[in-house]
Amino acid sequence: MALRQEMAKSLLKTSSLSGRTKLLHQTGLSLYSTSHGFYEEEVKKKLQQFPGGSIDLQKEDSGIGILTLNNPSKMNAFSGVMMLQLLEKVIELENWTEGKGLIVRGAKNTFSSGSDLNAVKSLGTPEDGMAVCMFMQNTLTRFMRLPIISVALVQGWALGGGAEFTTACDFRLMTPESKIRFVHKEMGIIPSWGGTTRLVEIIGSRQALKVLSGALKLDSKYALHIGMVEEVLQSSDETKSLEEAQEWLKQFIQGPPEVIRALKKSVCSGRELYLEEALQNERDLVGTVWGGPANLEAIAKKGKFIK
Repeated sequence: MALRQEMAKSLLKTSSLSGRTKLLHQTGLSLYSTSHGFYEEEVKKKLQQFPGGSIDLQKEDSGIGILTLNNPSKMNAFSGVMMLQLLEKVIELENWTEGKGLIVRGAKNTFSSGSDLNAVKSLGTPEDGMAVCMFMQNTLTRFMRLPIISVALVQGWALGGGAEFTTACDFRLMTPESKIRFVHKEMGIIPSWGGTTRLVEIIGSRQALKVLSGALKLDSKYALHIGMVEEVLQSSDETKSLEEAQEWLKQFIQGPPEVIRALKKSVCSGRELYLEEALQNERDLVGTVWGGPANLEAIAKKGKFIK
């Protein structure tokens, strides 16, 4: 077994990989660096000046994590410190080898109202705006590439940056009374955390243009109709809806972590890479699970999957 794993690792290293493929293979790499005029430590110092709230992570033995946006006095708006903590939690999740699934939710039955306006007012120059933009795009792209299956549980409102965060998750679930709204146009800006790019992928360019230019209030019924969300849950109760979301997610994470994580990585490569590169990446990922414990156990059952 150990020899097989070493051979797979060797194959990953020796394959002819493009720069884009390497970005997907290597944990912790970001979109922007100093070559793009992005100086992360300087941005972190600025964000540290705006305290309030927290990002909380609970990791369960089932392999499901629960990430909570916790700033209820401001509808879970992101303070500067929360932006920093989100990056810390993403790094923690990158290193959680037993993780298979993640639910993102807001405290006190609402998702998030976006950025804390106190920070927005103080970071008022175009240079500040672009710096925070690059910081959050870095963080949410790393989040999107996590080798675990993520779902946003939208309770209450998801506004502005909160709406953008939902698009970084693999799936979205809404409670009956909840709403999603990209309010950026009303603020005289456009989405800056990568929300436009991801929204186009989720619902297509025509629908995305309607949603963004109209600053539409997406209730659960309309969001389901346009393909923004996978399902509308039965309950609006904070505890019950979380339980529903956990049950919904479990159907996609049954099985050993190494298989679930390889599947997520393969889907990420199919989304982000050219066809030839994606196929090569899929080949390399096959080498990490083929002949492994889960594969051998399934073969021993003689493929009895029709019930």
